[in-house]
Amino acid sequence: MRPSWSGTISFGLVNIPVSLYSATRSERISFNLLHKNDFGRVGNVRKCKVCGKELAADDITKGYEVDKDEYVEITDEDFEKAAAVVEVERTIQIMDFVDQDEIDPKFFESPYYIVPGKNADHVYVLLRETLKKSGKIGVAKIVFRDREHLAAIKPDGRALMLDTMHFADEINDGDELKLPEANVKIDSKEIAMAEKLVDMMSDEFDPEKYKDTYREALLDLIDKKAKGISVKAKTKRKEVSTNVVDIMSKLKASLEGSSKPRASARTNATSKKKKTTKAA
Repeated sequence: MRPSWSGTISFGLVNIPVSLYSATRSERISFNLLHKNDFGRVGNVRKCKVCGKELAADDITKGYEVDKDEYVEITDEDFEKAAAVVEVERTIQIMDFVDQDEIDPKFFESPYYIVPGKNADHVYVLLRETLKKSGKIGVAKIVFRDREHLAAIKPDGRALMLDTMHFADEINDGDELKLPEANVKIDSKEIAMAEKLVDMMSDEFDPEKYKDTYREALLDLIDKKAKGISVKAKTKRKEVSTNVVDIMSKLKASLEGSSKPRASARTNATSKKKKTTKAA
């Protein structure tokens, strides 16, 4: 696996050579655009809207629109100059250490593993263990992929992780959304019933439990079509009722539907623990 970025983490006078590796991968199914008549691949033609010529990659540059149809060309050298101005081109500069609970989750963007460079294991572990014991995360800035990011550095098992973050001015405050007013009254019995339902549906988080069933179904359909097997559509789904007037009856029905499966699941989990204990 190739690193996404290499440089140093800096806090105070301490510098740690590191590389960043993406902690996620895309499992999306990709498709090609085809000509319907002969299944020929449809290419992406880059054409200038002024002169109408088709363009090669070397003919294309980046530009920022400063006024209607007026652009300033920005080259790779310009990006390097801008990075040099903020003096963090190859440095993850930790500015503050804060409690993680203080950061709203909507600020977090993409996670990366931080891997120590040559002879950096000791100071890497020092930072990791210090963050674990203090319960803090480092708030830093990094120039990455032609832009500056806010970032959070936090421990994760034996690793240090970096989450790129949004700046405050990139977050929409939601004032223009049509949201319920603060004075909407909720009956105490409804809250009690809803809390009971949440409690019955509560479980420990197991990421392996959740599968991309749509992707699996789509791959299965592709496989069958490739083998010449006809695929029939299922019967039309039942319409989901959105009538929330009689919420109490919906909550009661949900509780009745959730109680038995949850009880059996917990019983099975308990029996497994007992077997494990006996075996030990």
